[in-house]
Amino acid sequence: MSQQPFTQVSGQAAPFLAANVDTDVIMPKQFLKGIDRQGLDRGVFFDLRFLPDGRPNPDFVLNQAAWQGASFLVVGPNFGCGSSREHAVWGLQQLGVRALIGSSFAGIFYDNCQRNGVLLITLEEAQVQRIGQLVGQPETARISIDLQAQQIGLADGSVIDFQIDTLRKTSLLLGLDAIGSTLQRREQISEFERQHLAANPWLS
Repeated sequence: MSQQPFTQVSGQAAPFLAANVDTDVIMPKQFLKGIDRQGLDRGVFFDLRFLPDGRPNPDFVLNQAAWQGASFLVVGPNFGCGSSREHAVWGLQQLGVRALIGSSFAGIFYDNCQRNGVLLITLEEAQVQRIGQLVGQPETARISIDLQAQQIGLADGSVIDFQIDTLRKTSLLLGLDAIGSTLQRREQISEFERQHLAANPWLS
């Protein structure tokens, strides 16, 4: 199966550097009741984005003019901890978030992002803080990410290299989820099946 490939993406980056932001903050439980994935963009950071009367919270970064429609989030350590709800990633994706930059991510959340085409970039905490300070100013909030080159281009002209597992990188570049990545090896799978059945004819 396919999803939107990630090659070179430029856009606004929003700072959200709070530590231990869990999946209940990213996608509150009341948005898990639907029978499909539709409308989850409204649920993202719902209790932070909206006031009790339903109006947008002007103090929340994604509601401020410079960071509305941000393509990237610069996040605090242990982002995505808590429950394993994949809705958190689906919502971020629907909101237009293509990548998260942070020092550490919860394991299940990391895997869910990979399966859904959201790039996670892990850097040293000092680097994350530097990027967070830079994008925290509207005039320097735009960055670019080149996945092939594994580089982040910042508005001050500097470039930061990052590491990523080869398999994850290839899947993101080609826009493949786990099923799509497996089907890339369909010929090898078919050959294995043929040889296995030839050696074990009672299985057919």
